[in-house]
Amino acid sequence: MALVSQPVNEEPLFAEVDMAGDSSTVRATVVQASTVFYDTPATLDKAERLLAEAASYGAQLVVFPEAFIGGYPRGSTFGITIGKRTPKGNEEFRKYHAAAIDVPGSPEVYRLATMAGKYKVYLVMGVIEREGYTLYCTVLFFDSQGRYLGKHRKVMPTAMERIIWGFGDGSTIPVLETPIGKIGAAICWENRMPLLRTALYAKGIEIYCAPTADARDVWQASMTHIALEGGCFVLSANQFCRRKDYPPPPEYVFSDTEEDLTPDSIVCAGGSVIISPSGTVLAGPNFDGEALISADLDLGDIAREKFAFDVVGHYSRPDILNLVVRDHPLTPVTFTSAGSNKAESSAK
Repeated sequence: MALVSQPVNEEPLFAEVDMAGDSSTVRATVVQASTVFYDTPATLDKAERLLAEAASYGAQLVVFPEAFIGGYPRGSTFGITIGKRTPKGNEEFRKYHAAAIDVPGSPEVYRLATMAGKYKVYLVMGVIEREGYTLYCTVLFFDSQGRYLGKHRKVMPTAMERIIWGFGDGSTIPVLETPIGKIGAAICWENRMPLLRTALYAKGIEIYCAPTADARDVWQASMTHIALEGGCFVLSANQFCRRKDYPPPPEYVFSDTEEDLTPDSIVCAGGSVIISPSGTVLAGPNFDGEALISADLDLGDIAREKFAFDVVGHYSRPDILNLVVRDHPLTPVTFTSAGSNKAESSAK
């Protein structure tokens, strides 16, 4: 495994590369880097620098972490206790809402699409999506021609995330068929939901993207299990963040730990990794800093592994166990015009 240093943003960014150079493979990169918190234009600029860097190494697919655009509000409580909110917490949410992006019709989505086309890569990007005044933790997909392909909304935010993010429904669990393989995503602890994973397997996922905010060692076991269970490549991208990557106090406070932190304290240690269908770690995990972590994916490995175990094929028992996925959009309000068969939904 080679380490190649390149200057990015006046500091070295290490590209951890495992590349076979075989034209039958797909070169994939996971990005491990921090958001510029509360500054979406600056985060987009950083994303483009990282995407250009990855493309210079020949990446065909680039996966960014959970909530890279908009930010993961680690350590924040948004002033919430049961039965009470605070003015400071309300203002914190206002700023977080302002940093989020509309999908798909926004300048930010257009810019991401343009970047994917400019650098000729398939792009999987974690964002905070804004629909009205509800936010969603979302992954966006773009092709190498600069086209927006679709999105996945996190179906189950974890713990305190539920106070700031809405819940995705079954209509945004895509597996996209592309010339480089069938690509889909599950976000962070969604990956621990067996039925969601089974839905992705049933759609034929081959390149399983797992943007996350979990830097614990045990996360690696989950990623290895999914690769083995699904017979797919798993690409997990996490942020590497220090305290100084967030606004300073009192504007932004890490609840219960702020007094123990210095500007250089690591608040998210990364752990981004690429794993093959056999459970072999192809690149990473990296806990050292911001990095581009790359590997060549031999899609032939999928058939080799599924010969022994195909979880929704020859190793399934639908006569005993099966899964029903309600994959239609769920909307809170539907307007039906009199004398018309057309329904207008409040959420598109």
